[in-house]
Amino acid sequence: MSDPLAELRAALAGAANRLRPGSPADRELALRLERPKLAQQGDYATNAAMLLAPLLGAAPRDIAAELAERLSAALGAELASHAVAGPGFLNLVMSDSWYHAALRSVLDAGERFGCSGTPHPERILLEFVSANPTAVLVTASGRHAAYGDSLARILRHYGHTVATEYYFNDAGSQIRRLGESVRARALGLEPPEDGYQGAYVSELAGEIAGAADPDADVDAIAGRAVAILLERIKATLVRYGVHFETFFSERTLHAGAPSPLDRALAHLRAAGHIYDHAGAVWLRTTAFGDDKDRVLLRSSGEPTYFAADVAYMANKRERGFERQLLPVGADHHGYVARLKAAFQALGEDPELLEPLIIQFVHLVEGDQRAAMSKRRGEFVTLDALLDEIGVDATRYFMLQSSHERTIDFNLDLARSQSSENPVFYIQYAHARISSMLGKLGTERVLLATDARADWSSPAGELHGSERELIKRLLSLPEEVAEAAERRAPHRMAVYALELAQDFTAFYRDCKVVGAKPEPTESFRIALSVAAQTQLALVLGLLGVSAPDAM
Repeated sequence: MSDPLAELRAALAGAANRLRPGSPADRELALRLERPKLAQQGDYATNAAMLLAPLLGAAPRDIAAELAERLSAALGAELASHAVAGPGFLNLVMSDSWYHAALRSVLDAGERFGCSGTPHPERILLEFVSANPTAVLVTASGRHAAYGDSLARILRHYGHTVATEYYFNDAGSQIRRLGESVRARALGLEPPEDGYQGAYVSELAGEIAGAADPDADVDAIAGRAVAILLERIKATLVRYGVHFETFFSERTLHAGAPSPLDRALAHLRAAGHIYDHAGAVWLRTTAFGDDKDRVLLRSSGEPTYFAADVAYMANKRERGFERQLLPVGADHHGYVARLKAAFQALGEDPELLEPLIIQFVHLVEGDQRAAMSKRRGEFVTLDALLDEIGVDATRYFMLQSSHERTIDFNLDLARSQSSENPVFYIQYAHARISSMLGKLGTERVLLATDARADWSSPAGELHGSERELIKRLLSLPEEVAEAAERRAPHRMAVYALELAQDFTAFYRDCKVVGAKPEPTESFRIALSVAAQTQLALVLGLLGVSAPDAM
């Protein structure tokens, strides 16, 4: 699949190499090919000459001039002009024929543009959300779900094999507290001080047969409550457009003889990383950079949460996953070092375990922020948020900022249908193209985009807005690579908005339907088709719909 920008970079690297015979300059130097800030500075600019200057012992501007000659010889008619600027930047202006060929590459690739770009495909397990089944999903879970699902889509598009998994903690003391809370409500009592509040607990008490029996088994009540809540969680996730290949039960880590936990502990003991102290079993995580050693088995013999995490990491590796991605909440920041230490103790490369910190989300309406606590029952459910503003707005607003930043989710903006609302603006651009193409008819659109179509026009050079839109389209493979490698879905959200803005400027400045002479109309129809295809592609990577009408 052709990538015009990658080919242009390769030509630049080749020209640079010819200035340094026998040395792969493109690998040793950080050669950049960027869009200048000002349109009059050209289409693309490179810093290659300034990086080559100390190696060649010559002035950067002289090197830039020689580099321009070699690049011009390599590109021929594709390079319209070039200029040396400032301390040695080389500015490039590409020809209309290059833009025509570039657009053809985008159209030919369709929804596969930017696909399979990774040089090192991996088998990845992405485990996300994993909220305890002690309550329904809340807005914070909505950020985790949107992030994890979008990241999985991006990684797959980039060429990785990705499995998604939800790990639910159906073992441990919090599950028993849930059972005690449900039984208390069934008996007309307040839940224990460390139990769970909220209307959903009372609802569970009414749904579970026998919960009001004073002699009822608390663990049985808890098990039934977990089953009900887990089904509700699954239903919410499906509504949100999030589908997991696997729901993994913590209980399975303790089942069998030997259990996965037993096997992990035996492996660590054989490797000399476990020791006994004060009746407990400890993992020597300080040997791998943690600030203190961690307990795996308490003196009572009960495993800690950390022990289950260790067994789970070992289990994932046994299943053949090379890399494990684990988005966790900001309140788990201190957990990263011990997880990596345990992973290394298991004999694995700690760089292949990525606990990604997802910062908090605050709902803002007017000048009010909502404070939330699942334990106290003071929270806004994800379902309630979806009822209020819909799936598309929720997912986009959860994804438009880096996961490393706390976000204030503006409910007033998210529910508005105006150009100020970014997701509405992007979807409207897609719908506008659909409307225009629909009026033209399928036959006319196919004629304009046909591989034999001649877009050459005697009317003069391409309009600046046409060039800007094509350059935005061509940048998608880079954006996908950055989003995948930096685990940053927000880059796709930003790109979608920028693409919609560039199309809107093109649509404002360049008449499409009825443009004269005829090749101009065909070219602009084809450009609109390419923009629509990429808008739909990127919205799909975000899990947001691309409507044909609004």
